[in-house]
Amino acid sequence: MAAEDLPSEFDVVILGTGLAESVVGAACSRVGQKVLHLDRKTYYASNWASFTFNGLLTWIQQQQENPPPEERQDLSGLLEEGEELIYLNNSDSPSVSNLQVFCYASEEDEEEEEEAQKTTEETGEVKLESGDAVSGPEEETEEKVDESDDKQDEEPSEDAPEPPKQPESPKKKKISYAQLVKEGRRFNIDLVSKLMYSRGALVDLLIKSNVSRYAEFKNVTRILTYRNGSVEQVPCSRADVFASRQLSMVEKRKLMRFLTSCMEESEEQQAYNGRPYAEFLRDQQLGDNLQHFLLYSIAMATEVTPTEVGLASTRHFLRCLGRYGNTPFLFPVYGLGEIPQCFCRMCAVFGGIYCLRHSVQSLVVDKNKNRCKAVIDSRGQRISCSHFVAEDSYVTAETKKTSARFLSRAVLITDGSVLPSDSEQQVSMVTVPPEEAGHPAVHMVELCSSTMTCMPGTYLVHLTCQSVGSAHEDLSPLITKIFRTPESPDKEAPSVLWCMYFNMADGSSVEVQGHQLPSNVYLCTGPDGSLGHEHAIGQAEFIFKNILPNEEFCPPAPNPEDIIYDGENGSSTEEAEKVAEEEESEQRTLPVEE
Repeated sequence: MAAEDLPSEFDVVILGTGLAESVVGAACSRVGQKVLHLDRKTYYASNWASFTFNGLLTWIQQQQENPPPEERQDLSGLLEEGEELIYLNNSDSPSVSNLQVFCYASEEDEEEEEEAQKTTEETGEVKLESGDAVSGPEEETEEKVDESDDKQDEEPSEDAPEPPKQPESPKKKKISYAQLVKEGRRFNIDLVSKLMYSRGALVDLLIKSNVSRYAEFKNVTRILTYRNGSVEQVPCSRADVFASRQLSMVEKRKLMRFLTSCMEESEEQQAYNGRPYAEFLRDQQLGDNLQHFLLYSIAMATEVTPTEVGLASTRHFLRCLGRYGNTPFLFPVYGLGEIPQCFCRMCAVFGGIYCLRHSVQSLVVDKNKNRCKAVIDSRGQRISCSHFVAEDSYVTAETKKTSARFLSRAVLITDGSVLPSDSEQQVSMVTVPPEEAGHPAVHMVELCSSTMTCMPGTYLVHLTCQSVGSAHEDLSPLITKIFRTPESPDKEAPSVLWCMYFNMADGSSVEVQGHQLPSNVYLCTGPDGSLGHEHAIGQAEFIFKNILPNEEFCPPAPNPEDIIYDGENGSSTEEAEKVAEEEESEQRTLPVEE
């Protein structure tokens, strides 16, 4: 919608299209509120966004340019008596820092290499080295050598069968940087790395609201851990436990007995409250293998995590098992950036208005009531509203109370899986325990091409941890150990073709309220460091309940088959018309619950 066409009155104005803001917009619009949703960026989802490879290169360039902030306009002429202005940030705050990019793929195009190989095959000029597999003209050379040797021996019989030819092992083609750029639209690279617990807050909300119809999801197929210098699979479901070759029969029985017993709280467990979960596991006589799997891969805890927290995490993990597969996790096809857009779509279906490349310059505040009466947008238009919701990066540091915490992120494009298997379509969650006390654990998610996040023949790998130093300092030593890079050229491991490191602000350090802001202004934060989405969904529900305490949070949108038509004139209700219009496009749903 053009800026000049914007109405001058709304119930809720939302600034930023991150996950929490998008959920608030959808929830308010669904119950009949007039919603204006703005974002100064050219894309949806802010720090929750997904980019094609080429789009990511553009985003990187924008982050490195750091344009100076624009001068503030004098907006006092738009004020009425008893009003004052609160100016917002007029440029992006540095939520991303220490951005570093490395490309290890060959610059030469794959087609040029194939042409050179074809020329070599035609001439037959090949330099053989010990251990090389040969084919084509080289086989003829090998046969001639064999014949000259056989002449000294007995002539073979004419009826003797020819020796069977050995099948040629397919040679893995090298992927060049030019090919990554050429196939860039096949990538959907997330700025944040998270998974969806099958019984978590986000999945429950997607199902309840019927927003799940706007997306498609894949099961995370396996849970892995990095231990003693190698990657191992973690048996977490009953089927995995009994099929595991890593555990003895005694260990399998101990593990199943423990998992069954920990589902309900007991006096023995309560006695360990406040003490480390690792100590509780040791006292259960489980052995090193099981303690490692339970602590780091199932509870996803550390040595200092309290027992009550570790047990709660273990129970949540176990409750999520089996709903959609053998692991507790789902991942959205085309990347996590799809989820905020799904909620934006629902908001638009019920009348929400969206404008990208459009922002808010300042808030108009009633001095006596300490409430935001209106906003003044980037075009100088005054728009009245009852409530204002904004991503925290739009608010100046002097206005909000926050403690600076950051996440370290790395995004890799590799040519193979960290744990090869019969299937090349594995989606893996890998936990890497901290190597030293005081260092954070690392969550690693490896995505295959079936998730529509990378081109065939490659894997997209996300690593996340709490920051100690820069992202490169925190994560590059681990990447060198697990993958093949110029620092570890002789290692048998997947090669890193391209990688990016950056630090991102940790959204868990900002509160929704309690800042030097009007009482009807709410802040949404960016991604936090947890694996799930509970923090963002909890924020959205809290804000909605404060705005509309008597309304249901995200009630289900009607299905097309449930539309009821007016019997007198044959026309549908306004709500049904909007939903029916939207349902003309292809719908995607969550997997059917088993």
